[in-house]
Amino acid sequence: MEARDLRVSDAEREHVGELLQRAVGQGMLSLGEFTERMDTALAAKTRAELNVVLVDLPGIQLISDFTPPPYPDQPYVSRPAPPVAHRSPAPPPGDVIRGRMSSVSRTGSWNVPPALEVNTRLSTVTLDFTRAVMTTQVVHVTIDDYASTISLIVPEEATVDLNGVETVGGSATNKVRTGPPIGPLHVVVRGKVRFGNVTAKHPFGTSIRRMFG
Repeated sequence: MEARDLRVSDAEREHVGELLQRAVGQGMLSLGEFTERMDTALAAKTRAELNVVLVDLPGIQLISDFTPPPYPDQPYVSRPAPPVAHRSPAPPPGDVIRGRMSSVSRTGSWNVPPALEVNTRLSTVTLDFTRAVMTTQVVHVTIDDYASTISLIVPEEATVDLNGVETVGGSATNKVRTGPPIGPLHVVVRGKVRFGNVTAKHPFGTSIRRMFG
Protein backbone atom coordinates (compact mmCIF):
# COMPACT_ATOMS: atom_id res chain seq x y z
CA MET A 1 0.00 0.00 0.00
CA GLU A 2 1.30 3.44 -0.95
CA ALA A 3 1.87 6.08 1.76
CA ARG A 4 -0.82 8.30 0.23
CA ASP A 5 -3.46 5.61 0.89
CA LEU A 6 -2.63 5.15 4.58
CA ARG A 7 -5.23 6.23 7.12
CA VAL A 8 -4.45 9.36 9.13
CA SER A 9 -4.59 9.84 12.90
CA ASP A 10 -5.79 12.74 15.05
CA ALA A 11 -2.12 13.60 15.64
CA GLU A 12 -1.57 14.03 11.89
CA ARG A 13 -4.69 16.18 11.56
CA GLU A 14 -3.42 18.29 14.48
CA HIS A 15 -0.06 18.64 12.72
CA VAL A 16 -1.77 19.85 9.54
CA GLY A 17 -3.81 22.32 11.59
CA GLU A 18 -0.61 23.81 12.99
CA LEU A 19 0.83 24.09 9.45
CA LEU A 20 -2.29 25.90 8.25
CA GLN A 21 -2.13 28.18 11.28
CA ARG A 22 1.48 28.99 10.40
CA ALA A 23 0.44 29.73 6.80
CA VAL A 24 -2.14 32.25 8.07
CA GLY A 25 0.54 33.93 10.17
CA GLN A 26 2.79 34.21 7.10
CA GLY A 27 0.02 35.73 4.99
CA MET A 28 -0.36 32.74 2.65
CA LEU A 29 -3.96 32.04 3.70
CA SER A 30 -6.90 34.20 4.72
CA LEU A 31 -9.04 33.26 7.72
CA GLY A 32 -11.77 32.10 5.35
CA GLU A 33 -9.37 29.83 3.50
CA PHE A 34 -8.04 28.54 6.81
CA THR A 35 -11.58 27.58 7.90
CA GLU A 36 -12.31 25.81 4.60
CA ARG A 37 -9.06 23.86 4.72
CA MET A 38 -9.55 22.92 8.36
CA ASP A 39 -12.97 21.49 7.39
CA THR A 40 -11.24 19.34 4.77
CA ALA A 41 -8.45 18.30 7.12
CA LEU A 42 -10.85 17.25 9.89
CA ALA A 43 -12.86 15.14 7.42
CA ALA A 44 -9.79 13.55 5.77
CA LYS A 45 -9.38 9.79 6.15
CA THR A 46 -6.19 9.20 4.12
CA ARG A 47 -2.90 11.05 3.72
CA ALA A 48 -3.79 11.88 0.10
CA GLU A 49 -6.98 13.63 1.25
CA LEU A 50 -5.06 15.44 3.99
CA ASN A 51 -2.31 16.62 1.64
CA VAL A 52 -4.86 18.43 -0.55
CA VAL A 53 -4.88 21.35 1.90
CA LEU A 54 -1.07 21.68 1.83
CA VAL A 55 0.11 21.07 -1.74
CA ASP A 56 -0.01 24.71 -2.90
CA LEU A 57 1.73 26.13 0.19
CA PRO A 58 5.45 26.75 -0.43
CA GLY A 59 7.88 25.39 2.13
CA ILE A 60 5.21 23.32 3.94
CA GLN A 61 6.10 19.75 4.91
CA LEU A 62 3.57 17.27 3.55
CA ILE A 63 1.96 14.81 5.90
CA SER A 64 3.66 11.84 4.22
CA ASP A 65 6.92 13.14 5.71
CA PHE A 66 5.46 13.61 9.19
CA THR A 67 6.02 10.87 11.74
CA PRO A 68 3.59 11.13 14.67
CA PRO A 69 4.48 9.65 18.06
CA PRO A 70 3.83 5.90 18.36
CA TYR A 71 0.28 4.99 19.34
CA PRO A 72 -0.90 4.08 21.93
CA ASP A 73 2.28 3.92 24.04
CA GLN A 74 3.32 7.55 23.41
CA PRO A 75 0.22 9.66 22.79
CA TYR A 76 0.48 12.98 21.00
CA VAL A 77 1.13 15.95 23.26
CA SER A 78 0.51 19.49 21.98
CA ARG A 79 3.01 22.27 22.50
CA PRO A 80 2.69 23.97 25.90
CA ALA A 81 1.30 27.47 26.18
CA PRO A 82 3.78 30.27 26.96
CA PRO A 83 4.02 31.39 30.59
CA VAL A 84 1.43 33.88 31.81
CA ALA A 85 1.25 36.14 34.83
CA HIS A 86 -0.91 33.73 36.81
CA ARG A 87 -1.30 29.99 36.33
CA SER A 88 -3.29 27.62 38.51
CA PRO A 89 -2.12 24.08 39.30
CA ALA A 90 -2.56 21.48 36.56
CA PRO A 91 -6.03 19.92 36.57
CA PRO A 92 -6.66 16.22 37.17
CA PRO A 93 -7.92 14.01 34.30
CA GLY A 94 -11.60 14.58 33.56
CA ASP A 95 -14.47 14.10 31.15
CA VAL A 96 -14.02 15.03 27.48
CA ILE A 97 -16.49 17.17 25.55
CA ARG A 98 -15.73 16.65 21.86
CA GLY A 99 -17.24 18.52 18.92
CA ARG A 100 -16.48 18.51 15.20
CA MET A 101 -18.47 21.06 13.18
CA SER A 102 -21.36 20.63 15.60
CA SER A 103 -23.34 22.22 18.43
CA VAL A 104 -22.64 20.91 21.94
CA SER A 105 -24.34 22.01 25.15
CA ARG A 106 -24.45 21.06 28.80
CA THR A 107 -27.43 22.71 30.47
CA GLY A 108 -29.92 22.11 33.26
CA SER A 109 -29.09 19.79 36.16
CA TRP A 110 -26.06 18.12 34.63
CA ASN A 111 -23.36 16.58 36.82
CA VAL A 112 -20.13 18.57 36.63
CA PRO A 113 -16.91 16.61 37.29
CA PRO A 114 -13.87 18.29 38.91
CA ALA A 115 -12.22 18.54 35.47
CA LEU A 116 -13.47 18.89 31.89
CA GLU A 117 -11.64 18.80 28.58
CA VAL A 118 -13.18 20.68 25.65
CA ASN A 119 -11.75 19.33 22.38
CA THR A 120 -13.52 21.13 19.55
CA ARG A 121 -13.20 22.11 15.90
CA LEU A 122 -15.53 24.60 14.19
CA SER A 123 -18.25 24.07 16.79
CA THR A 124 -20.55 25.98 19.12
CA VAL A 125 -20.21 24.93 22.76
CA THR A 126 -22.33 26.06 25.72
CA LEU A 127 -21.47 25.03 29.28
CA ASP A 128 -24.21 26.35 31.56
CA PHE A 129 -23.33 25.98 35.24
CA THR A 130 -26.31 27.93 36.63
CA ARG A 131 -28.37 24.84 37.58
CA ALA A 132 -25.62 22.23 37.36
CA VAL A 133 -24.90 19.71 40.09
CA MET A 134 -21.41 20.45 41.44
CA THR A 135 -19.13 17.91 43.12
CA THR A 136 -16.33 20.40 43.90
CA GLN A 137 -16.04 24.14 44.43
CA VAL A 138 -13.28 24.46 41.80
CA VAL A 139 -13.79 23.11 38.27
CA HIS A 140 -10.88 22.90 35.82
CA VAL A 141 -11.69 23.31 32.11
CA THR A 142 -8.97 22.56 29.55
CA ILE A 143 -9.62 23.78 26.00
CA ASP A 144 -8.07 22.56 22.74
CA ASP A 145 -9.95 24.36 19.98
CA TYR A 146 -9.90 25.52 16.37
CA ALA A 147 -12.39 28.19 15.23
CA SER A 148 -15.20 27.49 17.73
CA THR A 149 -17.42 29.64 19.93
CA ILE A 150 -17.29 28.49 23.56
CA SER A 151 -19.58 30.03 26.20
CA LEU A 152 -19.29 29.45 29.94
CA ILE A 153 -22.45 30.60 31.74
CA VAL A 154 -22.05 30.80 35.50
CA PRO A 155 -24.23 31.90 38.46
CA GLU A 156 -23.95 35.47 39.72
CA GLU A 157 -21.84 34.50 42.76
CA ALA A 158 -19.36 32.41 40.72
CA THR A 159 -15.83 33.39 39.67
CA VAL A 160 -13.90 32.44 36.53
CA ASP A 161 -10.17 32.48 35.79
CA LEU A 162 -9.28 32.73 32.07
CA ASN A 163 -5.61 33.64 32.63
CA GLY A 164 -4.42 30.25 31.43
CA VAL A 165 -6.02 30.54 27.97
CA GLU A 166 -3.69 31.14 25.02
CA THR A 167 -5.35 32.67 21.96
CA VAL A 168 -4.14 32.62 18.36
CA GLY A 169 -6.25 34.85 16.13
CA GLY A 170 -9.07 34.55 18.66
CA SER A 171 -10.25 35.96 21.98
CA ALA A 172 -10.85 35.10 25.63
CA THR A 173 -13.38 37.42 27.31
CA ASN A 174 -14.25 37.32 30.99
CA LYS A 175 -17.47 39.18 31.89
CA VAL A 176 -17.62 37.92 35.49
CA ARG A 177 -15.44 38.20 38.59
CA THR A 178 -12.09 36.51 38.14
CA GLY A 179 -11.46 35.14 41.66
CA PRO A 180 -9.94 33.94 43.93
CA PRO A 181 -12.56 31.28 44.74
CA ILE A 182 -14.78 33.01 47.29
CA GLY A 183 -18.18 31.63 46.28
CA PRO A 184 -19.68 28.18 45.68
CA LEU A 185 -18.12 27.88 42.19
CA HIS A 186 -14.76 28.85 40.73
CA VAL A 187 -13.98 27.80 37.13
CA VAL A 188 -10.32 27.68 36.07
CA VAL A 189 -9.88 27.65 32.28
CA ARG A 190 -6.64 26.88 30.46
CA GLY A 191 -5.57 25.68 27.03
CA LYS A 192 -5.43 27.05 23.49
CA VAL A 193 -8.04 28.73 21.27
CA ARG A 194 -7.11 29.14 17.60
CA PHE A 195 -9.25 31.55 15.54
CA GLY A 196 -12.16 31.03 17.93
CA ASN A 197 -13.41 32.64 21.11
CA VAL A 198 -14.22 31.69 24.69
CA THR A 199 -16.46 33.86 26.87
CA ALA A 200 -17.35 33.60 30.55
CA LYS A 201 -20.61 35.39 31.41
CA HIS A 202 -23.68 35.46 33.61
CA PRO A 203 -27.12 34.35 32.35
CA PHE A 204 -29.07 36.80 30.22
CA GLY A 205 -30.82 39.40 32.35
CA THR A 206 -28.44 39.29 35.33
CA SER A 207 -27.42 42.95 34.88
CA ILE A 208 -31.05 44.06 34.75
CA ARG A 209 -31.89 42.17 37.92
CA ARG A 210 -28.95 43.86 39.67
CA MET A 211 -30.26 47.29 38.66
CA PHE A 212 -33.75 46.69 40.04
CA GLY A 213 -32.89 44.20 42.77
